[in-house]
Amino acid sequence: MFVTVTGVRRLAARMVRITLSGDGVGDFDYAGPDHLVRLFLPVSDDLRLPTGSDWWAELQEMPEERRPVVRNYTVRRIDHARRELDIDFALHGDSGPASAWAGRAEPGDRIGILSDGARYEAGDADWQLLIGDETALPAIASMLEGARTPVHALLEVKDERDVLDLAGEATWLYRTGAPGSRTLEALRSLPFPPGTPYVWVAGESTLATSVRRYLVNERGIDKQQIYFCGYWRGMPTARAAAGTRREPAHA
Repeated sequence: MFVTVTGVRRLAARMVRITLSGDGVGDFDYAGPDHLVRLFLPVSDDLRLPTGSDWWAELQEMPEERRPVVRNYTVRRIDHARRELDIDFALHGDSGPASAWAGRAEPGDRIGILSDGARYEAGDADWQLLIGDETALPAIASMLEGARTPVHALLEVKDERDVLDLAGEATWLYRTGAPGSRTLEALRSLPFPPGTPYVWVAGESTLATSVRRYLVNERGIDKQQIYFCGYWRGMPTARAAAGTRREPAHA
């Protein structure tokens, strides 16, 4: 569906919230705090969206000069009555098309969105551990707002300019080496409460996979209690371009 930018607000030095509005938002089937949408970003003034169920094949058949760029982002907030939703963008200049678009977005700009569902499912876990970098901040912020069990978040970001006010307990870690290295250091000294945990971890691929490996192999957490996803690959200043859920998501 088509949506139009109705608001742009800077949350931090490298985070901007863009409010999108459209008639279809009123019927959007929001499924949870890490609900992803595919963004169709225009490459020309003639923005066209695929209309069939095999949207990817339809997209590839479009002329390259008109084919929208596709990226995945998390719905930060949705208001069905007002037919609007918010998406928070971690900005890294023009090194990725979504960051470049978000850095210049103005009210009246139009893009397309397609729902890609949610994966967060804490179930009957006794406590939660939420881990991510700046690209996972929107989802983790939403999870903290709705958490019904004790929860702690580890957030690895570039520096203090990425820090946001959150609804729950969080430890901010400033990246000094490879993605995930500070998070692993923090995990090794973090006492775990008793009971069954639910772990949600997302962000740079190395961070997500190394954290999962540590939790399973060294802390004995059941793989079934861990959701992990690599949103992107590489250092934040040189993010990989990507298009689908199975590739880096936030670029």
